[in-house]
Amino acid sequence: MANVVLGLIGDNIADSRAPMLHQLAGDLVGINVRYDLLIPGVLNQSFDAVFATASAERHGLNITLPYKERVVAKLQINDPLVRAMGAVNTVVFGSDEARGFNTDHSGFMAAYRGASGNAVPGPVCLLGAGGVGKAIAFALLGLGARDMRLLEVDRPKAMALAAALKAVAPGLAVTVSDDPADCVPGAEGLLNCTPLGMGGYGGTPLLPEWMGAAAWAFDAVYTPRDTIFLQDAAAAGLRTVSGYELFFYQGVHAFRHFTGCDVDEALLRKALTDAEE
Repeated sequence: MANVVLGLIGDNIADSRAPMLHQLAGDLVGINVRYDLLIPGVLNQSFDAVFATASAERHGLNITLPYKERVVAKLQINDPLVRAMGAVNTVVFGSDEARGFNTDHSGFMAAYRGASGNAVPGPVCLLGAGGVGKAIAFALLGLGARDMRLLEVDRPKAMALAAALKAVAPGLAVTVSDDPADCVPGAEGLLNCTPLGMGGYGGTPLLPEWMGAAAWAFDAVYTPRDTIFLQDAAAAGLRTVSGYELFFYQGVHAFRHFTGCDVDEALLRKALTDAEE
């Protein structure tokens, strides 16, 4: 059985199920996977130091909050769309370079199609323009969205994302604001791409009174699965998509980058469910 050594660099990841997903995927394809959580603060090291050590010891890494944008400068990124995003969540180490990929992007597209088939997203309100927000914004473009509202307190960050999106899709209608009144009315989809609602952060990025007119909601947070944001959306009658779906598909796609192997998704879902019970 082959051995693959992986890891996840991020803050506030003690409850991550990524080690379980990759180890179970390895079991299904006959690969022994070691997958460690690498938290710079716990290791008393900088992100740069943790990354440098990992590059010498591991086959690959996942990268999460708040390092998805910071890691880009260290990588060879061949996909022009990922370069345009400016965010990476998957790194594969080779003999002479570290290559960057974004499986949040492909993972969200798979999660959306699993919930909505080939339906084109209507107007959407994206809450948060950080690393995962960038990936999901570009995924929405790929799914056919042509009206995107970016609700973000960091206006320069949101403006930079809007410019990157327009460079790829000049016909895209983009609104940038920190006021829900400018972004939520008329939106069919509401997507939380902030850490609010995650264990250790708490809260919700949007008050429930703003939700009633939308049709569906997605939360990139998957720990816990049923966030306050999704509870409020369901109570308002919206169809909800859990961040667990993004977690699952980005993990499957990252595993393919790490190992070159496709894993049976149905068997992996069952294995994850059995392991969590």
